[in-house]
Amino acid sequence: MSEFGEALGTAVEGGLFAKAIGRGKSMTPDGVPLERGHFAEGACLNCGTRLVGEHCHACGQKAHLHRTLAAFGHDLLHGALHLDGKTWKTLPLLAFKPGELTRRYIEGERARFVSPMALFLFSIFLMFAVFQAVGLTAPTDIKTSEGLRADMEEVQQKAQEKVTAQEERVGKMARDDEDYARQLERLGSFREELDGIRKARQLVAGNTSAPGYTVSTIGVPFIDSALAKWRTNPGLMLYKLQSNSYKFSWLLIPLSVPFMWLLFFWKRRFRAYDHAIFVTYSIAFMSLLFIAISVAVKLGATEAVWASMLGLIPPIHIYKQLRGAYGLSRFSAFWRLCVLGVFITIVLSLFLQLLLILGAF
Repeated sequence: MSEFGEALGTAVEGGLFAKAIGRGKSMTPDGVPLERGHFAEGACLNCGTRLVGEHCHACGQKAHLHRTLAAFGHDLLHGALHLDGKTWKTLPLLAFKPGELTRRYIEGERARFVSPMALFLFSIFLMFAVFQAVGLTAPTDIKTSEGLRADMEEVQQKAQEKVTAQEERVGKMARDDEDYARQLERLGSFREELDGIRKARQLVAGNTSAPGYTVSTIGVPFIDSALAKWRTNPGLMLYKLQSNSYKFSWLLIPLSVPFMWLLFFWKRRFRAYDHAIFVTYSIAFMSLLFIAISVAVKLGATEAVWASMLGLIPPIHIYKQLRGAYGLSRFSAFWRLCVLGVFITIVLSLFLQLLLILGAF
């Protein structure tokens, strides 16, 4: 018993000693110590380099990585929404000092702010989700020419039945009946309604009198095929157009950069990279603005409120971004803003045409 007691005492002493040495650390199955849910490794778990500081100086991996469910949830939100300290430093500048944000990022302050492309992708993802939530989606119940003709035929049939029933009712009444004049007047209104429906049907049925329902071709197989798809199922094509506008929204950046270059081509210190950063941050802000307007409309904002937001905020924001990013005077920023308004119209037109082409596949 004495030997057993000594062995037990030695084991207890050893456990207490190990606990004191490890300061409460547990171990992973691979023998790496854990402390409060984080690895307490002395060497990088990725490349094996001895750790000096919070990151491995050889491969860049962060030291003392987590191994908890709460930290996993944080990574999930961060990966999906990019919510971290950079976001709250970037968004206020993007909203109120966009030129300063653009200039500081171009000049090398990268770790402090969310990158333009990350913010752009986040805003597009959020805009798609919000538009779906508030019901801003393409209609799917658009009538084709055949469907419209069928509906109008049904309407005409019902109108004809009303006229027939009223004619029978009036025919059974005596002319000296006090209600005869009123029923005769109703018969006249029913006949006028039927005549109007017949004329509308003739208008829709005519190939030259009903634009949008004509079966026209231009002789180019690719374009004719796209036109046929639009005539056959316009609801589906509108849905594809909206879907492609999200998926290919990044095309707005390369389409816009050449036009931005035209505004500064004689100033060689401004490069295409600078214009790309400007455009990307600007589009990200406009996407967030559209989200805010759509939510405001959903919450009951009046037309004057959301129309003012849509009409005033974009030009003011672009003006401030131009001045701050490129160091322009008020006059230089103003005339460039006016020219840029024309360029934006051209870019959006080109983008829409590309979407129409992509929707034909």
